[in-house]
Amino acid sequence: MDRITQKYINEIAFKIIGCAIEVHRHLGPGLLESIYESCFIEEMTHAGLSVQSQVNLPIHYKGKDLGRTLKLDILVNDLIIVEEKSVEIMIPLYKAQLLSYLKLTKKPKGLLINFNCENIKGGMASLVTEEFSKLPLE
Repeated sequence: MDRITQKYINEIAFKIIGCAIEVHRHLGPGLLESIYESCFIEEMTHAGLSVQSQVNLPIHYKGKDLGRTLKLDILVNDLIIVEEKSVEIMIPLYKAQLLSYLKLTKKPKGLLINFNCENIKGGMASLVTEEFSKLPLE
């Protein structure tokens, strides 16, 4: 496995975004999120990424396991959380939700991708955490 650096994480994110663009190019906007998710997972797996979908993670509050779980849409290479949407309007709450997921899981980077748009590049957001800033650049 490659050394975990900011550059390495950004390279994975670049591959993920490329896969999302490919799916959107083939399917276009207007479908259910579950359809995009299936195709997106297939595309990322084909690109050599390690993909887990609908990942249940335990919630710890002040060091105590509460017996509840948080469900992530997609976790790639155990480093990047991908929150996917198929919505008409991206609201600020979606970014806040992804930031909360990143904080709770201590993952360094997250991608918010909306497949229900004309230009998918305009329907994406990339977020990093303090964990990301602690990593070496290269």
